[in-house]
Amino acid sequence: MKKLVMALAGACALSVTAANADPAYGLWQTEVDDGSFAHIRMEACGAAVCGVIARTFNSDGEYQSENLGKQIVIDMAPQGDGEYKGSVWRPSNDKVYVGKMTVAGDGLQLRGCVLGGLLCASQGWARIGE
Repeated sequence: MKKLVMALAGACALSVTAANADPAYGLWQTEVDDGSFAHIRMEACGAAVCGVIARTFNSDGEYQSENLGKQIVIDMAPQGDGEYKGSVWRPSNDKVYVGKMTVAGDGLQLRGCVLGGLLCASQGWARIGE
C-alpha cells in the first residue's frame, strides 16, 4: 500500500510540473531559411525561455550543421498571454536581433527586428514534440 501511495504522489507531482510548464517549452520546427530548416529545443534558462538548435535539415535530408547546439532564441522573457521579449540569432547571417515571440497552441510566431523595430522579419514555427 505504501508503494502505491508513493507512486500516486510521484505521478501527481509530475502532472503538476507538466501543467505548470511554459507553453513555449518543447521541440519546434522552423520555416525554411536560406534552404535549410531546424528543430529547436525550447527550455527554461533562468526565468526566461531559450531555444537551441537540436537538428538541421536541407533538401537532401538531415545534415550535421556547425550550428548544432547553438542558441537561436535568447532570453525570451514571458510578458503574459503567450507573449515574450528577448533576442533572436539568425545563423545564415550570424546576426542577433531584438526578438518577440508569441505562442498559441502548437504554433509559435517569432520576430526579429532592427532599427528600433522599423525592419523586421518573422517566421512561424510548428510544435513537433514535447
